Amino acid sequence: MYKALVACRAGVGSSLMLKIKVAEVVKTNDFPIEVEHSSLDGVPGFNGEMIITLPDVAEELVQKNLPYKIIGIGNIVDKNEIKTKLEAALAELG
Repeated sequence: MYKALVACRAGVGSSLMLKIKVAEVVKTNDFPIEVEHSSLDGVPGFNGEMIITLPDVAEELVQKNLPYKIIGIGNIVDKNEIKTKLEAALAELG
């Protein structure tokens, strides 16, 4: 079971909607992912494998060389995009 943190700058609005959609995709596809939600303030204390966020935030996090698989979702209500990117992340994590 992998842990994923859905986060954005404030932790409200867009990331909350994204967390709901990610949870739906995880459940529908039976992905071994436990989904949590936070603002970016929660990243330093996060003990998991992946961070799911918006593309601009993803770019910033990648530049910080954090020990997580960083996933940027462009359209937060596009379940196909979410599914494709989660599948790719799971394949990379092994």
